Amino acid sequence: MFSRTKKVRIETERMTLRPPQHADYAAWSHLREVSRAFLTPWEPTWAHDHLSRKNFTNRVYWANRSVAQGSALPLFLLRRRDAALLGAITLDNIRRGPAQAATTGYWIGAPFARHGYMREALVAVVHYAFTELDISRLEAGCLPENAASRGVLEKVGYKYEGVAQSYLQINGRWRNHVLYANLRSDRRGKTEAG
Repeated sequence: MFSRTKKVRIETERMTLRPPQHADYAAWSHLREVSRAFLTPWEPTWAHDHLSRKNFTNRVYWANRSVAQGSALPLFLLRRRDAALLGAITLDNIRRGPAQAATTGYWIGAPFARHGYMREALVAVVHYAFTELDISRLEAGCLPENAASRGVLEKVGYKYEGVAQSYLQINGRWRNHVLYANLRSDRRGKTEAG
């Protein structure tokens, strides 16, 4: 469980990763809006109030509660040289006890895609999960045709495990997802995606 007083902050070569704050609203809503067409094919349908301040405020409260309870770790990716918001990573559905597992989710703003930011951030978050949170298994899923997402997962140590039928509603339709996992002690070797 995370400490209520501990501020989660992960530093990478180019970024600071930290939970969202109320002051991030303008940057977040702008980045999501300019990235709408880029993100829509890969995400659940946005609610009518997705970009509203109220919705964002609720996200910040959820993030604070989740960190305090140890149930999730939502992080914004901020470029250190200019404090630009680049995207986000969330370790969600953190399960303790025999599982010691979490689900990895992420998005990158369209202007920052294909610059290695998500790979750099995922490497840091995976390390943090295994060393600081004592997570044993990180899971992730993405659409089969999302080559960029599959590539970044594979580059940071996630291995293909199979396909989940009708896994999530994406852009208004139930979609199959390819499933990946990154294990703290992985002896499986390279696996080939089907």
